[in-house]
Amino acid sequence: MNTATHMLNTASTHTISPRLAKNVRRNIKERIVELILMLAALSAVFTTFAIVAILLYESLGFFKTVSLVEFFTGTEWTPLFEDAHYGIMPLVAGTLTTSAVALMVAVPIGTITAIYLSEFASHKVREITKPILELLVGVPTIAFGYFALLFVTPLLQKIYPNLPGFNMLSAGLVMGVMIVPYIASLAEDAMRAVPMSMREGSYAMGATRFQTALRVVTPAATSGIVAAYILAISRAVGETMVVAVAAGQQPNLTFDPTEGAATITAYIVQVAMGDLPHASIGYQSIFAAGLVLFAMTLCFNMIGHLVRKKYREQY
Repeated sequence: MNTATHMLNTASTHTISPRLAKNVRRNIKERIVELILMLAALSAVFTTFAIVAILLYESLGFFKTVSLVEFFTGTEWTPLFEDAHYGIMPLVAGTLTTSAVALMVAVPIGTITAIYLSEFASHKVREITKPILELLVGVPTIAFGYFALLFVTPLLQKIYPNLPGFNMLSAGLVMGVMIVPYIASLAEDAMRAVPMSMREGSYAMGATRFQTALRVVTPAATSGIVAAYILAISRAVGETMVVAVAAGQQPNLTFDPTEGAATITAYIVQVAMGDLPHASIGYQSIFAAGLVLFAMTLCFNMIGHLVRKKYREQY
C-alpha cells in the first residue's frame, strides 16, 4: 500500500495534467501582456521626463549668459538682433492674450453646446451633431491660420478699420472656434455620466428641464467640465500655426488684442525654421521659451487637478 502511494506521488510530481499545463501557458501569456502594457504606460512617462531633461539641459546654456532677472522682468525680446534683449514678457503677454480671447469664445459656446447635447438634443440629433462637431479637431491648424488671416481679419477690419493685418483678435477668435469641440465633447460626456436618478429627483420637485440642467446636472459634472476647460487652456496656450500666421511674429508687450504680437510657440517656429548654430544663444533661447511654456501648462494642469479633486462627485 505504501509502495503504491509512493509511486502515485512520484508520478504526480513528474506529470502535469493538460488542464494545468494550459493554465500555466495562459498565465505566462497574461504576464507578457501585462509587461507590454506596463512598458507602453511607462513610455509616456519616459517621454515626458526626456522632454523636461532636454529643455533643462539646453536652457542651462542660455541662462549662463542671460540672468533670470533679465529674463523674467525684461520688456524686450530680440535675441536674434545685434542689440539683443532677452525679456520673455512680450511673448508671455502675447500667449496669454490670444489664449484669453480663445477661451472667451470656446468656454461659453462649448458649455452651451454640451448642455444642449446632453439634456435637450434627441438621440438622433446627438449621434449626428457630435461626430460633425468633433471633425473640427481633424482640420489642420495651418488651415485655421489662413482662415483667420484671409477671412476673419478682413471681416473684423470692416468693424475696426484701423485693425492691422496681423492681430491677436482674429487669431484668438479662430482658436476659440478650434477648441470648442474639446470642451463640448468632454463636458457632454461628464454630464451624461450624471445618474438619471438626480434628474428624476429634480423633475419630481417640479423643476423644468432647463432648471435641472443648470442647477443639478451642471454642478454635479463640475469636475469633468473643469477638466475640459483645462484641456482647452492647454490647447490654446500651446497652439502654434494659427498665431504664427494670423497674429504676426513681432514681440510686443501688449495685452491689446487688436494689435499684433508674437507668442512663445510662434517664436519657436520662427527660430526653428531658420539656420542658427546649435550652441548659439539664439538657438538656446527657444528651449528657454519652451521651458516657460511647459511651466505655464504644468501650472494650469495642477490647478485643474486640484479643482477636480475638490469638486469631484462619487456616484
